[in-house]
Amino acid sequence: MSSADLLVSCRDVALTFGRGTNAVVAVHGADLDVRSGDRLAVVGPSGSGKSSLLHLLAGLERPTSGTITRPGLHGPRDIGLVFQADSLIPALDVTENTALPLVLAGQPETETSRPVAEALGVVGAAELADRLPDEISGGQAQRVAVARVLAQAPRLILADEPTGRLDHTTGARVLDALLAAADRTGAALVVTTHDPAVAARLTVRRAMRDGRLLAPAAADAPDPRGSLS
Repeated sequence: MSSADLLVSCRDVALTFGRGTNAVVAVHGADLDVRSGDRLAVVGPSGSGKSSLLHLLAGLERPTSGTITRPGLHGPRDIGLVFQADSLIPALDVTENTALPLVLAGQPETETSRPVAEALGVVGAAELADRLPDEISGGQAQRVAVARVLAQAPRLILADEPTGRLDHTTGARVLDALLAAADRTGAALVVTTHDPAVAARLTVRRAMRDGRLLAPAAADAPDPRGSLS
């Protein structure tokens, strides 16, 4: 691949919270390249540093040491984020939540209706368009969060434990939606998870242990339609 395919590059990146005897090293010396079209799972138990690494990739945290460059990304709109926790704004309906990144980027509301409708259709949430977040289930809310990213059309999608609070069937649908969104936009997809069944559906897995990102393990044959059960 050419250098133009490189979206994010991390070199010997570390992230420490606190100082002195209270310091906690969340990420130790991580090296990682994310390129266009990548399908990467970062796997590890709670507290292993997965979320901290994702926050570094997104620019939500600055590394304590090491370097992060984003040669293939040209602004916040190039990065789409899906979190495990509820991320919809309660006062906005599903359509308004999905359109929010476009509106914040300065796109006129009259030009958001088509990409929003298409995105909700891709994730199977078109019938939810006029509902408020407290009128839909957790799984539906996660699919709307994926639709919001899809409407944004980023070059990099980062999903932090997106199925962690869902049952297996609902989680499979959310992962289906994430993969469909990445395929539709051509984005790279990075998913953190503690679930080996989720990780098995992505092409490359990287394990994290005690803040250390281990060497890559290529997938034998990712199953894009496999069950999480």
